[in-house]
Amino acid sequence: MLEANRNPRIRTLTYSEVEGFSGFVGNFDVRIRKKARYTTSKCNGCGACFDVCPAYRPHDFEYGMAQSKAIYKSFAQAVPGVVQIDKQYCIDCGLCAKACELEAVDYDQQDEVLEEKFGVVVVASGFTEYLPPVGTLGFGQYENVVTQGRLERILAPNGPTVGHLVRPSDGKHPARIAFIQCVGSRDTLSNPHCCTTGCLLSVKNSKLIKQHYPEMEVYVIFMDLRCTGKMSEEYSMAARQEGVRFIRSNIGRVFEDPSTKNLVLRFEDTMNPGTLQRLEVDMLVLTTNMVLGEDGTRLAKMLKLDMSPDGFLKEYHARLDPISTKIPGIFLAGTCQAPMNIAETIAHAKGAASSAARILQAGKYEIELIRAIVEKQETCSKCYRCVEACPYKAISIDENGKINVDVILCKGCGTCSNVCRSQTIQLRYYRDPGFDGQIDALFASAVPQEIKDSSK
Repeated sequence: MLEANRNPRIRTLTYSEVEGFSGFVGNFDVRIRKKARYTTSKCNGCGACFDVCPAYRPHDFEYGMAQSKAIYKSFAQAVPGVVQIDKQYCIDCGLCAKACELEAVDYDQQDEVLEEKFGVVVVASGFTEYLPPVGTLGFGQYENVVTQGRLERILAPNGPTVGHLVRPSDGKHPARIAFIQCVGSRDTLSNPHCCTTGCLLSVKNSKLIKQHYPEMEVYVIFMDLRCTGKMSEEYSMAARQEGVRFIRSNIGRVFEDPSTKNLVLRFEDTMNPGTLQRLEVDMLVLTTNMVLGEDGTRLAKMLKLDMSPDGFLKEYHARLDPISTKIPGIFLAGTCQAPMNIAETIAHAKGAASSAARILQAGKYEIELIRAIVEKQETCSKCYRCVEACPYKAISIDENGKINVDVILCKGCGTCSNVCRSQTIQLRYYRDPGFDGQIDALFASAVPQEIKDSSK
């Protein structure tokens, strides 16, 4: 990210969001709102303003497990490395402006709306960590129940606890910790898809904990373990050798001991069926699923992209063209399309960049004119079944009630022609009169010569 930001041919717009989108390949019109940071480009991120600011806010990057000042940097490695003010928590004391030697604080700064044109678009909106309903396995109900995302920040050297594994309730090191897999995954009531990364993530974090705290008891409770990928199964076996205990089961309920804040798990070990087990741990980690999230869903509607049944953005073809979308010039990169690990995301992003570069380098976008056309508007019965049937949303109705076909969005599938009762809409090069002529010619050639002579 730092290299990209330093590249003179790359323009980065951070702390911004897309508000409007229209156009077609080679000519997309995008409206972008560049939110006010209340600091100017003079800011160098020195942090002098942090020390004097008396107001605090929950730190977003730390999942609210730590606090930052009302004037803050998003996270330590943020690009660009500048600060911004959260007006919701700012008390307007003016101390940060006085402390800034570069005079980079601007309390009157307003949002800036940009109207830009782009030839191609790559959607790389990422994923959101699924949060189960409050009370599910103690989530949001007991302090010592956290998700994998929160555990990652706890274990991070630059996290809220400087890499020390402690319980949120009392700040003490846990003696026992358990991971529960597939929370909100492979469940028809929440998310039927598999997150594909949760098993290996738990193996990685459990092994990491064991290396730092050899005396700690670590449990991984799973339905079935899916450690796919190069050397992943070997890594899983190495975690077992480290002393991580794997239990195959489905946890029914989780209780808290009010006096100790420990979590009590009741379950059946399916490797030893018929016996109900009880396990008391100091801390519980829920491995939840990947979902597109509200922001990704909003972006999909704005770009008029389809979504697959798992709630992610839909590609043009899952096997033959997994990067393009139904709209020419819009490509998908990473976990906006499906759950992926880091290696898969990088490969997917390279494919999206390559697909986008092919159009940009060619300088033009060529299409075959096997497209739907409107033969005679006056024969249209105005049932508009073609509009409803078009899978690419290429057919629209103008203010006069006439149907129009967007030849760029149209893929020439012929669905509209099949549902049109009056045959007003046809497929270029595949019109009915053309087929009638071919059929007549075939029948004419199939008639024996003596029959032809007798009919004269």
